[in-house]
Amino acid sequence: MQVTVRVERYADQGRCVGHIDGQVIFLRFALPGELVEAKVDMPIRSKRRFLTGEVTKVLEASADRVEPAWPLAGPLAWGGGLGGADLVHVSLPGQLKWKQATVEEQMSRIGHVQARVSVQRPDGDDELGGLNWRTRIDLIANEQGLPSMRRRESHERIPLSAMPLATRSLNDIAGKLGVWKGGFEPGSPIRIAVPQHEDEERGDNFALLIGNKVKAGRRKLTENIRLDGHNFVYEVDAAGFWQIHRSAPQLLAAEVMDAVQTGLNTVQSPVIWDLYSGAGLFTLPLTELAADACLLSIEGSRIAVAQARHNAKCAGVDSQVTALCGDVSKTIADGLTHKHAKPDAVVLDPPRSGAKAAVCRQIANSGVPLIVYVSCNPASLARDTATLVEAGYRLTHIKSYDIYPMTHHVETLAVFSK
Repeated sequence: MQVTVRVERYADQGRCVGHIDGQVIFLRFALPGELVEAKVDMPIRSKRRFLTGEVTKVLEASADRVEPAWPLAGPLAWGGGLGGADLVHVSLPGQLKWKQATVEEQMSRIGHVQARVSVQRPDGDDELGGLNWRTRIDLIANEQGLPSMRRRESHERIPLSAMPLATRSLNDIAGKLGVWKGGFEPGSPIRIAVPQHEDEERGDNFALLIGNKVKAGRRKLTENIRLDGHNFVYEVDAAGFWQIHRSAPQLLAAEVMDAVQTGLNTVQSPVIWDLYSGAGLFTLPLTELAADACLLSIEGSRIAVAQARHNAKCAGVDSQVTALCGDVSKTIADGLTHKHAKPDAVVLDPPRSGAKAAVCRQIANSGVPLIVYVSCNPASLARDTATLVEAGYRLTHIKSYDIYPMTHHVETLAVFSK
């Protein structure tokens, strides 16, 4: 069913909202203020309170609209339909505007706090047009054994000859390995991981995984960041979690360090919890706050915890770091040692679902005066904000980072204090 819609405002998941005969419709590839023709997703369920659809033609365009930077990720009607770049039709300034509005709206509606949010773009992204930022990509082999992505609303897998969102280094290595030529077992998952390097000496510090088996490079990759003259080196699993934007690890670690350092002020021997800590991206720099800083990290992945312990040992700070493996809430509830029980600061970087109320209340019950929360989902951050505010905390600082260009995703750092 084709409809004509006046687009009203930003919504969630990279969509905008409008109305048809009084009924809400969420539209992909739209922009506020536009007049568009759209195809309504079928089938239409009679009991649903809203419709969804996709723009097929723009009758009156927003000033923020551009030709899709990656046409294959654009609207289906224009030959696109691949996922992973739902703001590909939006100018780079328009993407910042979209993300700012999203974070502010979620914090107001769900978090019940009014916050003015700035969105920072990493250095170099403007020059690259919002492309070439991913250090990891996941594809699947199609029926012909070629690396591909699935087209929305179909079982069709579209082969790729390059991945525009991936770094130039990743595309270059994929080309040298013959990835784009195919030859894979149909249906096989394909992951390529290429750490960002400042120099040309990469060696085998990359990974091509087919069905989780290493076909080229190595499984244990080396990542590094440099903060205030200190070089921090990390061993990370090629199939595990690591910030995927080439600049995100350095940027976020610097921002977390600054927030904790500012908040702790004159605390001489800080005790810090690092929750959902992964391989220790924040843990290692936080040990530099004081020679006797005491870090407790909690992470659910056994592989990540093993690597966090290895990274702390290699950095010579294993005496300062206790890395525990387990569910964050259960680990705290089971009881912590006396030296970890009363933190001076808590840093947390939970998954998209957020920390949730139980963990937020456990953090509050610890009496910690400073919380630094890193989030990849404004909705779950806003929900957890409401819980922390109810527990007596104030939101004292908030800032967002556009480390997912061409997508609706946005990273946010929020600081809470008592």
